[in-house]
Amino acid sequence: MEVIRSPSLLNIARKAQRLKVSYPSCVIITQHMKLDPNWISGFTDGEGTFYVGIYKNPTMKTGYQVLPEFRIVQHKVDVRVLYAIKKFFSCGVVRVNHDGRYEIRIRNFNCLKNKIVPFFEKYKLHTKKRFDFLKFKKIIMLMDKQEHLNMDGIEKILKIAEKMNTADKTITRRNLDKDKVRSSEKSEA
Repeated sequence: MEVIRSPSLLNIARKAQRLKVSYPSCVIITQHMKLDPNWISGFTDGEGTFYVGIYKNPTMKTGYQVLPEFRIVQHKVDVRVLYAIKKFFSCGVVRVNHDGRYEIRIRNFNCLKNKIVPFFEKYKLHTKKRFDFLKFKKIIMLMDKQEHLNMDGIEKILKIAEKMNTADKTITRRNLDKDKVRSSEKSEA
């Protein structure tokens, strides 16, 4: 058996050991993963989420902020998959989610519009998640037309998003309806 001694590989191993001692909760990735686009699509079918949050935000022109995001959550032992996906798309952030889980989260609008949407148009999802993706895509297209900057657009986006992830949309719907009543009361006064 031949042993190959590479000074650069030994230096990487030593640095990784020092980092692990200094930062015990840190996950060190020493291998590069090359992912197949069809695998990413299938993995997303099982593990991914297309989500659109609509939050009250008084600093926004409409009083609401629309935050679309693409996410995948994994246990920390598989965090290198998340880093490989981040590298594949050249965007997003890998961060702690909770309970020993990590996530890749992509919120950058240009990345969502120019990378995520075209990717899943080409490499189609095959589960119910495809319908969430199509709704997500509609919202991205509305935002690209600046529809999220007026109340009619917020209403259109909320109607689509309500059919994706329902729990927090009910609260947003109630807030939006209250704001409409207040707004019409002010205009009548």
